[in-house]
Amino acid sequence: MARYKVVDRNPRLLPVVLSEQIQPGTFEFALDHLVDNELDLSALDERFRNDECGASAYDPRVMLKIVLLGYSRGLISSRRIEAACMHNVQFIALSGDSQPSYTHIAKFVRELGDEIHSLFTQVLLTCDRMGLIGREMFAIDGVKLPANASKERSGTHAELVHRANRLDKAARRIIEVHRQQDKTCSQHDNEHQQRQVRIEALKNESQVTRDFVARNVPRRNRKGQELKSNVTDPDSAKMATSKGVIQGYAAQAAVDSAQQIIVAADVTGSGSEQAMLLPMIQASQALACRDTLITADAGYHSKENLQALVELNVMALIADNPMRQRDERLAGQGKHKVKADPLHDKRRAGQARRLGLYRPQDFTVSRDAGHCICPAGQKLYSNGNRCTIKGRTYHRYTGTQKVCVPCQDRSLCLRHPQTTVVRQVAIFKKNADPSIDAINAMKQRIDSAEGRRRYSQRIGAVEPVFGNLRRNKRLNRFTLRGLNKVGTQWRLFCLVHNIEKLARCELQ
Repeated sequence: MARYKVVDRNPRLLPVVLSEQIQPGTFEFALDHLVDNELDLSALDERFRNDECGASAYDPRVMLKIVLLGYSRGLISSRRIEAACMHNVQFIALSGDSQPSYTHIAKFVRELGDEIHSLFTQVLLTCDRMGLIGREMFAIDGVKLPANASKERSGTHAELVHRANRLDKAARRIIEVHRQQDKTCSQHDNEHQQRQVRIEALKNESQVTRDFVARNVPRRNRKGQELKSNVTDPDSAKMATSKGVIQGYAAQAAVDSAQQIIVAADVTGSGSEQAMLLPMIQASQALACRDTLITADAGYHSKENLQALVELNVMALIADNPMRQRDERLAGQGKHKVKADPLHDKRRAGQARRLGLYRPQDFTVSRDAGHCICPAGQKLYSNGNRCTIKGRTYHRYTGTQKVCVPCQDRSLCLRHPQTTVVRQVAIFKKNADPSIDAINAMKQRIDSAEGRRRYSQRIGAVEPVFGNLRRNKRLNRFTLRGLNKVGTQWRLFCLVHNIEKLARCELQ
């Protein structure tokens, strides 16, 4: 029979040289060198006043190292980072065996505040010095991540008051059941305690909701409509994603196409990303040059944004929703789409499917603009040359009873053919709004061969960054609350991504 050497896993003391655990070419080496030699952390040092009295504090350089190393390993929880500082040799070597508690780690991240902007900028300057920023194209995009908040505790102020009333009603119902069982003496002490805990929880939740409504004013969008607020994290918002609706934040990033360096990062507590385009461009302009191209998807397309880009003289390619439909290379792609479920038809029995009505673009205006021709070949005559609505000028045309009443296309032309006699159509004048010129110019630019070629490079620049942070770094949700704290956590993860790029170019 063969004999093998004994496998002994009993505890033993092994000599470990901590300095030899940080090898050149690794993320740990780049992080250690960067924090000790490149970054200015004097603002963090000024927080302490214990030079003559008081206990010694953990070095903020050590705290920054272990937090960034933890995020690079997918350790978001401060408790897991604390455990790694006690058992993982890399963490022990990088921290000098400091072993801070999870409360110190959480407090450091929570109170990092505005210093994160300075740290982020300093790392970008180092990346620029190493030649990692090409400045050819900055791709702007966002990713929606869940917040540390309950989706059920979200709603308008009226909805939150209604929820508080329902909670009070549920508590009263449990109390009534409790009294009925007291009369019959049919309950046990354990059941009595469980009901009391449930009643206190419902009352406390109701009171917290009412206090929130009384303390905060309703959130409103640019149109004055009330937005839903969240009791747990008021800065977060409900957002629609491919996997359903979440209560979260939209994390933004501007990525350089050369080496995928994140040149700007921010977060917003709104499902719409249109308002973040100009701030992201402004945040990345310090590293841009005159020929830097800005690219973004259709989520950032709006006439206000395009007009602002023209006024700022910024080279940009912003996609619009019908862009793919105008691309002749994608003609016939509809055959690959999944057909609609026939059982999902919600029409009443016997109700006919309503066809699309004739739109203003289906009418042809004559050269002298005195009349227009409808799809049925009949004339509609001018009934107003300089009509305005919301600052836009249009020309109004109206049909005649002699033509419209006997027309067989009334069901395709009129929304209510039984009550409406004749068709009216408004043809808006082109270039009446300056933003229309910006929209048309953007369409021409992005539909050109050069525009399509350069815009196609956007997805290869920004999407791998989000894949790295979400998949490899396990950033599946934010653990902090509040816009400023969530922004700090997002920028720390962006720092991890940029430092990884520095590690690959052998920062020394």
